[in-house]
Amino acid sequence: MGGGSVRVRRLMMVLRKLLKCSLRDYGLCLGSVLLLSLASLCYQLNGGAPALLLELRKYLGSSSFLDGYHHQAQKVMPFPSQLVYNRVGKCGSRTVVQLLRVLAEKNHFTLINSDIHNKTRPNKNEQMELVNNISIGEQPYLYTRHIHFLNFTRFGLEQPVHINIIRDPINRFVSNYFFRRFGDWRSELNHQIRTPGMKDEERYLDINDCILENYAECNNPRVFYIIPYFCGQHPKCRDPGGWALQRAKENMDQNYLLVGILEELEDVLLLLERLLPHYFKDASALYHSTEYRKLGNGTITVKKQKPSQEALKVLFQRMRYEYDFYNYVKDQFHLMKRKFGLKTGGRGPSTEYVTPSEVEGTDRVHNEDDDTWLKDIYG
Repeated sequence: MGGGSVRVRRLMMVLRKLLKCSLRDYGLCLGSVLLLSLASLCYQLNGGAPALLLELRKYLGSSSFLDGYHHQAQKVMPFPSQLVYNRVGKCGSRTVVQLLRVLAEKNHFTLINSDIHNKTRPNKNEQMELVNNISIGEQPYLYTRHIHFLNFTRFGLEQPVHINIIRDPINRFVSNYFFRRFGDWRSELNHQIRTPGMKDEERYLDINDCILENYAECNNPRVFYIIPYFCGQHPKCRDPGGWALQRAKENMDQNYLLVGILEELEDVLLLLERLLPHYFKDASALYHSTEYRKLGNGTITVKKQKPSQEALKVLFQRMRYEYDFYNYVKDQFHLMKRKFGLKTGGRGPSTEYVTPSEVEGTDRVHNEDDDTWLKDIYG
């Protein structure tokens, strides 16, 4: 009995020592767990992932035990994920939009093609609504519309990257003059009347008379057309002059990844493929495909006539700011081509008539109806 009592007393002494030590260690352990819990909570509240679950997932593999905590990898967006093509009228935009419809499905981006064609200068509330709608579009997306440049930062939003295409100003004007009256091959084949409300005396007005007799359609500010697409929504952007010209150049330099010229559309597509492959991959191959070229031929303006040399001289003087901007764009475009190892010589149709722009040192006005490989680009 005596030996058993001694063993009991010794056991009780050991237990008391262990209990005393464990209480102290227990307090330290509890404090450590509490600090770790608080740190983990703060980390996750600031966007951190639950690392333990992610590590467990590696070992559990396809087990359904943690399916509810499966980490979804974010979709990698192309750069830029927001692209705006504020297309200039009668500069091949219908041809490019046809390409984009096919490319959107092939390259998996969202194409938003506005059906508003006659409102390039929306009011402030309409601008706000438009930039908000564009900004929440499913990315990656490309938005296109006939609209003058919009400043998204004015409404507290990030400015998307822009692209555009322009063409020789006189060539664009002549194409638009006859398109308003007679349409293109598609409307011709379907016997559609372009601009139904137009009176016959206006429809059949000789383009030389329009220019030389100072009709409004053939004079400023109506022929001051390309620059406002780059200058923007300021009222002074509609006034032919140096202020609008300079602002258009600045906006182009700061906000446009590429502005091409229609006379060299093949090279425009090649550069877009290299600069924006997520959108324009295989654009050149598609453009030269037999199926697409059949579609492109429908956009050629019909019943066009050549203005006289006298009319061209007058028109060229009225468009001197337009030609200043066109030549600036062309120089920048050729600089970009050289950087990518492309020749700067244009691959466009042959010249049908000589214009004053050649005398002034600018490029020729190209005949968009000449029977060459590029004739279908002119819409």
